[in-house]
Amino acid sequence: MRLLPYGPRAVLAEFDRLEQVVAAASAWRAAGWPGVEDIVPAARTVLVVHDGSLDTGLLTAPQEGAAVAPGPLVTVDVTYDGEDLPSVAAATGRSVQDVIALHSGADYTVAFCGFMPGFAYMTGLPAALHLPRRATPRERVPVGAVAIAAEYAGVYPRESPGGWHLLGRTDAVLWDDGREPPALLPPGTRVRFRPR
Repeated sequence: MRLLPYGPRAVLAEFDRLEQVVAAASAWRAAGWPGVEDIVPAARTVLVVHDGSLDTGLLTAPQEGAAVAPGPLVTVDVTYDGEDLPSVAAATGRSVQDVIALHSGADYTVAFCGFMPGFAYMTGLPAALHLPRRATPRERVPVGAVAIAAEYAGVYPRESPGGWHLLGRTDAVLWDDGREPPALLPPGTRVRFRPR
């Protein structure tokens, strides 16, 4: 782990692997240090925002294989009728039903959020479904699109351009300014996709 100053009220911790990021963010949140205002995980970093009083010596890397406290479980109902479902099945050498069973049978954890408010990058996608992003992104992906790319699963919280493979859709509201927190799936949340 490498710590980098990020202005007078933040420090950026760099890690080699996403698993280290998840463990550190979980442990540091659980520590409840006074003065910490936010802990923001990303793919290889954790940003710790504080009021200026944080002793950065507290920010130590969790032990290899450290247990991560499970977050709350959210079940997302999915209609598996995505535009890319047949091409994902073909690319993985599986039937459409097998792709649905693999995707909906896995346990996911939100590792970090990014791209747009409420877009959760979820780990736990079965290796058999790991595919690179589409060669040509779409100009329009509909709100609620359930998608995969590389080792991640995600749900588009609003209409936007995007290059992920679309497997289905959900009516779940991923971002709501009137909810606390606004994101349905903040980092640490466990997620199950349920076919409907």
